[in-house]
Amino acid sequence: MNLLITAFGARLLAPAFASLALSAVVFAAPASAAEDMLRVYMDHARVLKLDRPVSKVIIGNSDVADATVADAKTIVLTGRAFGTTNLVILDSAGNAIVDERILVSLDEGNTLRVYRQTSRSVLSCTPNCEIHAEQKAAAN
Repeated sequence: MNLLITAFGARLLAPAFASLALSAVVFAAPASAAEDMLRVYMDHARVLKLDRPVSKVIIGNSDVADATVADAKTIVLTGRAFGTTNLVILDSAGNAIVDERILVSLDEGNTLRVYRQTSRSVLSCTPNCEIHAEQKAAAN
């Protein structure tokens, strides 16, 4: 009798477990989307070596990131502010060498977050702790 009830219960729970597994896949998707982006830390530079010479460099939002041409095949990408933007690099024929989204974030290695009721401060602690970003809740 217990075996019959267990088998029956398993059939009833199977759809619930299937939807739980599906929701785990759905919630995991944004994390992989962030991994598809080119990551640059704020106030840091990242060197991009290319396989052919560059003709044009386009940054979607220059307030978020900046690109400098070091030489014909080297671009230096610098994070300026938190956020996302895109980078398009074209060759002399107008073909896209690079067409990537960029995520500019804070290097979490030496940071401290301070929460005070509705406000949050991020301190960058290299070597001394200084306020890096401050966010306050909007007034209603």
